[in-house]
Amino acid sequence: MCPFCYIGKRKFEAAMAEFPDRDKIEVVWKSFQLSPDMKTDPATNINQYLAEHKGISLDEAKRLNDYVTQMAAQVGLTYNFDKAVAANSFNAHRFTHFAKRSGKQNEAEEKLFNAYFTGGKNIDDFETLISLGKEIGLDTEKLRSVLESGGYADEVRRDIYEAKQVGARGVPFFVFNNKYAVSGAQESRVFLQALETSFSGWQDENPDAE
Repeated sequence: MCPFCYIGKRKFEAAMAEFPDRDKIEVVWKSFQLSPDMKTDPATNINQYLAEHKGISLDEAKRLNDYVTQMAAQVGLTYNFDKAVAANSFNAHRFTHFAKRSGKQNEAEEKLFNAYFTGGKNIDDFETLISLGKEIGLDTEKLRSVLESGGYADEVRRDIYEAKQVGARGVPFFVFNNKYAVSGAQESRVFLQALETSFSGWQDENPDAE
């Protein structure tokens, strides 16, 4: 839901592309909700939600989102805030945990970001999530069963609890080797430095690892 997370994802990916040992890096996505009490309303776009949530005018909300849209464009992303549906993200987080079981969590995150920021899809809607799951090859019957039964809710809550324990108060928030943290959509060189430092430390601790 946070526009800086998608931007941060692209900048992290750029750093990974430069990192020579990238094939030895495992990326795990964790759940975190900035607005856990948000009510899904397909009739309300994010410009309207931001205006109401921040107590600012609609024009000011649009200006803020236009600025972020320009930032996104610099890393090749297209944001359509006028179409983005105000939606609670809890079910989308459950979807990513289901995808993780099949080794497709990163693909699921990419689909969710694109669906929300570019496609104007309601990511709290089960049919939308099932459609996205089909696109990345997930078992849609099992996914539907998980969504309808409330599966992976505990995993989402556990992630949110753990995030608070490590000091995450906002997103994006990156943790490397459980020791180094990078907050915000930093430049790629910052992520590359974090990768180099944390990987070097991991190698020192695991000298026999291949």
